[in-house]
Amino acid sequence: MSEVVTVGVDIAKNVFHVHAVDAAGRLVLQKQLRRSKVVEFFSNLAPCRVAMEACGSAHFWAREISKFGHAVQLIPPAYVKPFVKRQKNDAVDAEAICEAAQRPNMRFVPIKSEDQQGNALVFRARDLLTRQRIQIINSLRSHMAEFGIVVGQGPAQLPELLLHITEPDSGLPECAKPVLQVLVDTLAALQAQIKGLDEEINRRAREDEMARRLATVPGVGPITATALVALAPNAANFRRARDFAAWLGLTPLEHSTGGKQRLGATSKMGERTLRRLLILGACATVQHRAKHLSKDTWLGKMLARKPRMLVIVALANKMARIVWALIVKGGNYRVSEAVA
Repeated sequence: MSEVVTVGVDIAKNVFHVHAVDAAGRLVLQKQLRRSKVVEFFSNLAPCRVAMEACGSAHFWAREISKFGHAVQLIPPAYVKPFVKRQKNDAVDAEAICEAAQRPNMRFVPIKSEDQQGNALVFRARDLLTRQRIQIINSLRSHMAEFGIVVGQGPAQLPELLLHITEPDSGLPECAKPVLQVLVDTLAALQAQIKGLDEEINRRAREDEMARRLATVPGVGPITATALVALAPNAANFRRARDFAAWLGLTPLEHSTGGKQRLGATSKMGERTLRRLLILGACATVQHRAKHLSKDTWLGKMLARKPRMLVIVALANKMARIVWALIVKGGNYRVSEAVA
């Protein structure tokens, strides 16, 4: 049997599929593996290149398989799809992963350590709890509207809404109040948990030197700064600031042909959490500065001739480039009114 040089692994919950080729790209081995047999298989395999699609569990398997001397590479799923032949199944997927890994210009995803994944968990948990809080608030508003009780929109109006549940003369039927109280108690518990996560994020922002430097950028607060440290890959992996902004999905899609450049909406690729935080920070910056900006500044000129949301995304793009520069070159952000 020829020596195995490249192995493509299609990851699943319980059944994995392996596609191995030699130096000439000829098939050497195709095999199904139960989850419990994966480590044993690679421990008995001579060191080679192992490729997998990047996903949450792929980083765990990359760390485990690399312990046996294999060079593990993670490929974005979008880059594997063009190599999938007809009739998608696990064997075809593994073959496509193996084929993609052999391309000389293929891009790979850095393997995350356990600490990196652990640090990212606080933001995933906070996002989940925040979405649940919004769902409960919307549920309370809709249930109360069924009984003719409507208050203004926004979190500031929430206490008034909750007051109607406890008031005896609110007009709510007695059978509905205990159920609504369950939602109120759940909302209070969620708010306490989110507050605890916010305190944890603020603590990390104070203790991390990189997060403190990133927080000097206007529009980047403790949550965004800590998220950039925890969720973003090593900025040195990007050749320039624009590549980092493109990874975040803050650059426009291009539909150019025939020598004519056509730019569309933002790509929205990459890390969703970081992109949302940067856009929210840019929105707060524009809202805070809009009334006091000079028309000679970059932001003032943009607001004078472009739609507000377009300016916010453009500012988020600029913030991402500044973040890249601070991470790669060091130092703190220096305010310059000429380009603010």
